[in-house]
Amino acid sequence: MCGIVGYIGERDCTEVLLDALSKLEYRGYDSAGIAVFEDGEITVEKSKGELKNLRDKIDKNHKPDGHCGIGHTRWATHGEPSDINSHPHGSRRVSIVHNGIIENYKDIKKFLAGKGYTFVSETDTETVAKLLDYYYQGDPIEAIIKTLNDIRGAYALGILFKDYPDCIFAVRKDSPLIIGAGKQENFIASDVPAILKYTRDYYLLEENEIATIKSDKIEFCDIHRQKIEKQVQVSNLDMDSAEKGGYEHFMLKEIHEQPTAVRTTIAPRIVGGMPDLSECGLTLEDLKKYRKFFIVACGTAMHAGMVGKYVIEKLARTEVTVDIASEFRYRDPIVTPNDLVIVISQSGETADTKAALHLAHKKGAKVLSIVNVKGSSIARESDMVIYTHAGPEISVASTKAFSVQMSVMYLLAFEMAYAKGHINKAECMRLTAELAKIPDMIDKTMECEQKCKYVASKLITAQSLLYIGRGLDYALSMEGSLKLKEISYIHSESYAAGELKHGTISLVDDGMPVIGVATQSELIEKTVSNIVEVKSRGAFTITVCKEGTEFSEDVMDEVIELPVLEDVLMPMLTVIPLQFIAYYTAVLKGLNVDKPRNLAKSVTVE
Repeated sequence: MCGIVGYIGERDCTEVLLDALSKLEYRGYDSAGIAVFEDGEITVEKSKGELKNLRDKIDKNHKPDGHCGIGHTRWATHGEPSDINSHPHGSRRVSIVHNGIIENYKDIKKFLAGKGYTFVSETDTETVAKLLDYYYQGDPIEAIIKTLNDIRGAYALGILFKDYPDCIFAVRKDSPLIIGAGKQENFIASDVPAILKYTRDYYLLEENEIATIKSDKIEFCDIHRQKIEKQVQVSNLDMDSAEKGGYEHFMLKEIHEQPTAVRTTIAPRIVGGMPDLSECGLTLEDLKKYRKFFIVACGTAMHAGMVGKYVIEKLARTEVTVDIASEFRYRDPIVTPNDLVIVISQSGETADTKAALHLAHKKGAKVLSIVNVKGSSIARESDMVIYTHAGPEISVASTKAFSVQMSVMYLLAFEMAYAKGHINKAECMRLTAELAKIPDMIDKTMECEQKCKYVASKLITAQSLLYIGRGLDYALSMEGSLKLKEISYIHSESYAAGELKHGTISLVDDGMPVIGVATQSELIEKTVSNIVEVKSRGAFTITVCKEGTEFSEDVMDEVIELPVLEDVLMPMLTVIPLQFIAYYTAVLKGLNVDKPRNLAKSVTVE
């Protein structure tokens, strides 16, 4: 959510800021802006809409000429998307960019108004800029510390003080920010891809640490002005992986990257034919002792958790509760020190998931995180971490992250079932061997792409549609429905197929598309019966099933067949056509697939 960048060095600052912001477009935004030191003044340019609008405005009006500045892509929280509400925001002597939400901004605004300050925007961010100005008496660090003592909420701040044209200041709480270290040039950024073109070396900024960044020096201190020594991190991200590589969209590229991502994730965790998660400190003895498991996540990651629940309960016969992170936070869950809380997040910065982690710790439970980004907040604050080696996922709609999250849940389920004595070693090895074949099976499943494109052509005029399934198929129908609505803007809902007669079937009328997911052998007859029910009421039916599944004549309008695999592992294949259907529906509608409206890649606020 939002993107912050900053640069100080000998390069053209405006060009560096615009280039770095372009690498953060995947995070989601509705406006963009930069502030650059130019001839002793802070020049600000900002614009509503895409980054292209800002560049066009700069090319037409004025390109700031300087070597130190900050930039931002905004995702509106307070105040509609507009030029005025875009960041950076400033006062007489300060300009800032901000990710996050200031919860008490109204009180601060009222206080500052009483001191003679006026406000031009509707944002919470402007109050922080004015508060910094209010406290500034020539010492930037002192002003920052006093401001932090007054504000409540989540923030990552990049700050320029007019009196310090050779310096950028940065601070964060609950919103990610890194400091890039170059040669005679340094950077700030919300995420590593923004600076990969210039440097792989960076520092992780911890909560309420203040960074002072010059072209030749980076210093850190805490809110008591105590100096902090930090160790430089080195990114191993591949620049090519952050580019489209010949694909029309990042989403399509990332769908096709799933065989490699799954293979890279599971291969190091299979030792001697058995799942081995000891790297994160999770032993067989640990798995035996836990009373109950909670899986907590948001969106697509929560659907991976649903798959995990079905598989763990089936194989390990252990109770698993899956919670949407925002609900887990506020329902006062009954969590004990004998439970394990598993949190799943692609970015490792998801605000509600991170808050759920904190709640679990308060209740004395251990936390295992499944994340894709090394060094992320959730990874650092968890007791145990399993990294999903998917590489950067740029498209807002998650694809390969979902597959690798599921693959980790399978490894966890197999090891847990073995630890608790519900399967023997031979069965555990058999299941693990089947999982190891999945990357090749996903490759084969990609052959359904053209059929999915054809099916998508039948959906582009739909006003609404349903996804239905039972058991693991229901979990996948939830993910398929989410993908479609995320990027095609077609209203879509998923329902447990057995619930149709309890109200939902009233929505079905002539021509309404219904996508039935029917891969589970034990449930196939019942699921097909539900598909027949909607077909008899005029629905246009699309069925995703195993190759060779037999249906009565004229029951299905379109069938997408998948390679045959053991039922419990079918979600790893089933997701592929559901992703393709969503992708091609959006493409055929002419929509921006990688950057859907109103959405952000990393949701770092509630």
